Amino acid sequence: MAFEKENLVQDAIKLGFSHAGLARIETLKPMIEVRDMCAVDKCHAYDRTWTCPPGCGTIEECAERMKKYDWGILVQTTAELEDSMDYEGMMEGQERQKENSIAFLKELREIYADVLPLCSAGCDLCKECTYPEKPCRFPDKALSAMEGYGLLVSQVCQDNDLKYYYGPNTVTYTALFLIKES
Repeated sequence: MAFEKENLVQDAIKLGFSHAGLARIETLKPMIEVRDMCAVDKCHAYDRTWTCPPGCGTIEECAERMKKYDWGILVQTTAELEDSMDYEGMMEGQERQKENSIAFLKELREIYADVLPLCSAGCDLCKECTYPEKPCRFPDKALSAMEGYGLLVSQVCQDNDLKYYYGPNTVTYTALFLIKES
């Protein structure tokens, strides 16, 4: 199995991610402090979608959900910026990360029946989410945010030997795909 996992890391790079590495489930430590940052609602998704808090479940429910997986793969897109205020460069990097994440999820689901995608931003597949009145229209395509699950992205990267910071005038977007073998 280790050989196949390493092949997936290489596949992620070939797909267009800048960096990738394997993640161990035991390193995923949801923190209420991270979840509380979501409630500040800087991204304007809190209490508006099924994939962000509180729609994605309590922190305890998210922790239990993650524990059922066997391993994960971290993928990153690092965008080079003209300067620290290069908003356009940041958005281009985020869009590239999203497009690659959707393509990688499709590839993973061709191999594994059970994959949980935790991305660098909440889901925006639909112009308007059905939350909370109706069920999610696309539960198999929906993308939750790592932070929504209480994960401190920099710590997850560090605990799995993947850099988080790649130097000045860069921004890095990170996603985590959790995989159940059987």
